Amino acid sequence: MQIKNAVILIGLSMLCACTASQRSVDDFDIKVEDKFQTQIKGDGIKLFTYKIKYATLPTLAQPHPQRIRQIERQQGRSNNAVPDLSNWTQQIELGLEKTITMTGYCRDGFIELSRIIEMGRGEIRGECNEGASTEDIDKFIQ
Repeated sequence: MQIKNAVILIGLSMLCACTASQRSVDDFDIKVEDKFQTQIKGDGIKLFTYKIKYATLPTLAQPHPQRIRQIERQQGRSNNAVPDLSNWTQQIELGLEKTITMTGYCRDGFIELSRIIEMGRGEIRGECNEGASTEDIDKFIQ
């Protein structure tokens, strides 16, 4: 089992409004760090894991993320509010889309196997629709 890691820093920001047009990294302004791990099985199945998180740690001027989550949970208990993760989800999906395009890993799309999205971090696991070619093996297995 071979895994190749690639770490990419993308400058993205929260999407201000929903539009029908193509999304762009210019629509986002939050600095994130992402990791794209690939795995090609012996039978040619191509798997990947895409992980993303906020790139910057909180400063003294910003509240600590755990305290923010605690406040959100307390507020959620009082009014049953669920945090809106739609913009963050769009940012994660765009990051994955751009990473797959840049690497050329899944040429014919992919099937999503699992997804975990929380404020400040996310992970999407998937399997490419096509099997590994000789070029894929040369490029993604070291």
